[in-house]
Amino acid sequence: MKSTAERVLDAAENLFAEKGFEATSLGEVADQVGIRSPSLYNHFKNKEALYLAVLDRLFRKFNQPLNELMERELTRENILSWQEKLTKLYIENPNLARLLQHAALSHSPHTQEFIKHLFMPLIEGVMSNPNGEAAIFTHQRELLPWVIMGFNNVVMGYVTMAPLYEDILGLDPFTDESADKQAAFISTLIRSVWENDDRKTLLSIQSDTESDDEGV
Repeated sequence: MKSTAERVLDAAENLFAEKGFEATSLGEVADQVGIRSPSLYNHFKNKEALYLAVLDRLFRKFNQPLNELMERELTRENILSWQEKLTKLYIENPNLARLLQHAALSHSPHTQEFIKHLFMPLIEGVMSNPNGEAAIFTHQRELLPWVIMGFNNVVMGYVTMAPLYEDILGLDPFTDESADKQAAFISTLIRSVWENDDRKTLLSIQSDTESDDEGV
C-alpha cells in the first residue's frame, strides 16, 4: 500500500498535469487523496514544495535511461536503444510532457527546473562524452543541441497532442502498438539524419582528397 505522501504526489502530479501549477489548489489535491487540506502540510511545506517534489520524482525516472546510456559506449545503436526506451517512457508516463507544456506556455519560472534537470543533463552528457558528438554528428556538430531539442519536441508533442492523433489515426496513442510505431518512426527519422550527415562527411572527404591531388 502506498504511503500518504506517495498518494499526495500521485494526485498532485495528475492535477498539475491537467490544470497547470497556478490553476491547481492544495484543496483539490487533498480531496483527491481523501484527506483534509491541513494534513498536506505534514508532508509538504507548501504548493511550491509539492510541485518541485512532483518534478523531482519524474526527473529521476526519466533520467535513468540517460544514466544507463552514459555508462555504455556511446554508439549509434546504443543511442537508438536509448531513444526507444525514452519514447516509450514518455508515452507510458505522459504527465511530464503535459507539465512542461503548461510551464512553457505560461512562461513559468518552473521551466528552469526542466532545463536544469531534464535538458541540460542530456546536452552536457552527450557533448562531454569523448565519443558523444561523433556518435551523432561528424559533419554538422554545431546542430547537436537543435537535434536534441528537436527529438524532445517530437516525443513530447506526440503526448500533448494525443487526443488529436487519436481522432486522425483512429487508434489510442497510448497502446503498446501505437508506442511501437512512434518509436519506429523516430528511429527512422534519426537514421535519416545520420545518413544525411554521413553523405556530407563523405563529400567533404572526397573534396579534400581532390584538392590534395590537384596540389601535387
